[in-house]
Amino acid sequence: MSRPGFVLEVDERTPPILVHEGEGFRLQKFPLGTQVIYAPDSLPSVRDVTEAIRPALLHPLGSEPLPELMKPGMRLTIAFDDISLPLPPMQTPDIRGRVIEQVLEIAARRGVDDVKLIVANSLHRRMTPAEIKRAVGERVYRSFWPEALTNHDAEDPEGLTHVGQTDRGEDVEINRRAAESDLLVYVNINLVAMDGGHKSVPVGLGSYKSLRHHHTVHTMLNSRSFMDPEHSGLHRSCDRMGRLLASNGLRIFTIETTLNNETFPKPFGFMNKREWEWSLADQGAYLAAKKANDGAPARARREVFRRIASPYGVTGIHAGETEAVHEQTLANVHRQQLVEVNGQADIMVVGLPYICPYNVNSIMNPILVQCLGLGYYFNLYRTKPVVRKGGAMILFHPVPWEFHQLHHPSYVDFFDEVLSETTDPAEIEAKFEQQYAADPWYVHLYRTSYAYHGVHPFYMWYWGAHAMDHLGDVIFVGADRKAVRRMGFRTAGSFSDALEMASETVGRSPRITYLHTPPLAMAEVR
Repeated sequence: MSRPGFVLEVDERTPPILVHEGEGFRLQKFPLGTQVIYAPDSLPSVRDVTEAIRPALLHPLGSEPLPELMKPGMRLTIAFDDISLPLPPMQTPDIRGRVIEQVLEIAARRGVDDVKLIVANSLHRRMTPAEIKRAVGERVYRSFWPEALTNHDAEDPEGLTHVGQTDRGEDVEINRRAAESDLLVYVNINLVAMDGGHKSVPVGLGSYKSLRHHHTVHTMLNSRSFMDPEHSGLHRSCDRMGRLLASNGLRIFTIETTLNNETFPKPFGFMNKREWEWSLADQGAYLAAKKANDGAPARARREVFRRIASPYGVTGIHAGETEAVHEQTLANVHRQQLVEVNGQADIMVVGLPYICPYNVNSIMNPILVQCLGLGYYFNLYRTKPVVRKGGAMILFHPVPWEFHQLHHPSYVDFFDEVLSETTDPAEIEAKFEQQYAADPWYVHLYRTSYAYHGVHPFYMWYWGAHAMDHLGDVIFVGADRKAVRRMGFRTAGSFSDALEMASETVGRSPRITYLHTPPLAMAEVR
């Protein structure tokens, strides 16, 4: 049995606590009485992953066994999650590749020859050949790349098909090959409760014409939270789209996998543990890693973190009908991540790590920092936010004014042109979104290079709309003042300065909660 999550109240005996700050980390003293939310220990992993996949395919939930769905002459398409999951990337072999191999073995035995594999990258950048190879494995890559193993192209007019509209008038347009297949198998990794379910196909294989309906400021303001699908406007829209696809005859066989909290490999293993339980070896590892990291050039630090591969254990593999599968998936995610928290804080503190879904093998630019902090970390809750309405959020991250020119070209212009005029999400959406979404140069770079879609920075800004509406103050510690000011937030030189600044909003005796993650924790606030 793994230990459940834990909420520590800081007292005189509490040691300094680990805080992530981009491509760096520190030990930070917190005021007495601070609540610290620790994730549950890692759940036991499946002992033999290969053997666990087979029964999931042969005894699925709400569906005939996968072999019975296959026959000679059919069109089979296998889609799978892109590089945005998991975070950090998992040590090889990737679970996606292991699942795909068994699906392909069944297809071969059943005489299915017309098989295509598609990276469900939506409006994200295309995965490089090396990244795809790492995800699917050498054997699948060698057999199918590049003719039958491709990235989804959400801007290919010949490669998309409009399936119809939901009862709310939402257009459902997805990858043509997937839509016209006799069977679509979707292979997923569920890192957090926001992932998977009906979000996989309509989003991962969708186009801007579809995504524009739920990646909106209005939807984000009515998604409380993204990690609580039952109360998420985003998920309700995706559910309607997924059910429309099913009602129009698309047979989807969903395969979802879940991982435990074993986030950091041995050299950084102390990051997986609670500080008062660090052994002498852990303390030494921290001091050595801290000294080496602080003394290294910025490029070398980035390369070290970029090479981290997580030793995740697989905690569950479920297959079959999408909604039946996702119910089991969410239960696994909740078992691994949920922590009961008593009451809301006046100040929520987070330390943002070096990685988010949209800077894998890249740079976390200021917009992505905002998205990670106000979009993802703020929303790591079920029921109600960690911080009260009108409260403050303090975030540790240097927020460098730096962009990856290949991956994020529209981000550069968004930061320079759009945010210099307004930071209001609704105004940005009304005034600028269409221009960037339809810009032929951004479309060209998305389709032929490795650039995120022109509209992507807008969606990342909207992702923080709920937090911006909820919070009374946002303060970054140790950040680039110009970059943070451009986004409309405030900067403090130290944590004590940040607390002093926040007192202007929340008063002199605030209740403080620090969400200690990664490893991932999701607060269930009572």
